[in-house]
Amino acid sequence: MKSISILGCGWLGLPLAKSLLTEGYNIKGSTTTEATLDTMIAAGIIPFQIRLKEQEIIGNVTEFLNQTDVLIIAIPPGLGREKLFSEEMTFVNKIKTLVPFIEKSGVQKVLFVSSTSVYGDSTISPNMQEIIEEVKPTPDSESGRQLVFVEQLLQSNKHFKTTVIRYGGLVGADRHPIKFLAGRTEIENPDAPVNLIHREDCIGIIIKILDVSYNDKWGDTFNAVAPQHPSRKTYYQKKAQQLNLPLPTFVEDSKSKGKIISCKKVETILNYSFQKEL
Repeated sequence: MKSISILGCGWLGLPLAKSLLTEGYNIKGSTTTEATLDTMIAAGIIPFQIRLKEQEIIGNVTEFLNQTDVLIIAIPPGLGREKLFSEEMTFVNKIKTLVPFIEKSGVQKVLFVSSTSVYGDSTISPNMQEIIEEVKPTPDSESGRQLVFVEQLLQSNKHFKTTVIRYGGLVGADRHPIKFLAGRTEIENPDAPVNLIHREDCIGIIIKILDVSYNDKWGDTFNAVAPQHPSRKTYYQKKAQQLNLPLPTFVEDSKSKGKIISCKKVETILNYSFQKEL
């Protein structure tokens, strides 16, 4: 039985942990909140209360990583656009503080949950190319910038191999962007393609990566979004109708900016078929 430690049992990490338990893995999970500890215990997850800070780690991270085959890092940067290209590398520094503990633990494999925000937006055009993993990231947000730093920091470390998954916008359960866009007016970028992925597909892709048949390919990078890319206007107005929500309206007289993220590598290398409609 493989032992997996999930740093960040939140909206994605907790259901991921539960799914991995059903796959036969031994799971340790971390949370920053005491209230979640009982939830993890009830699910069969070995719980740890751990908080990363820039200069220290609060909690027993040594035991959390002890006898772990794979560490999954599933904590968001938590940085807004208001600090665009600031000198404050908060998220990067937190991971830098974590790295020596990973090295000492003997963990051989790390799975880092990143985001397609590492790719900047460009003006929409008819000949727009899909973005594949080989495209150099050009982030236009502070969170995207720090994610790129962390990806490079982890993948360049010689003590362990890191696979990176760059997820698109996350949807599923009670989470969907239309709940914030419903009824709003003058929304920008109506023609921008959506790059979304359902939580169940996020989990399915991780399970594929953890499969023994992938072991010799560890250290790779994957873009992970659903293969459908309708425009924001088409998609969100249709979703509002389906959920009986007020229609959002968009600015029509300006050029849209966005990107199209390719998922072909996930489909071919991992032989993954997307399961959930958006």
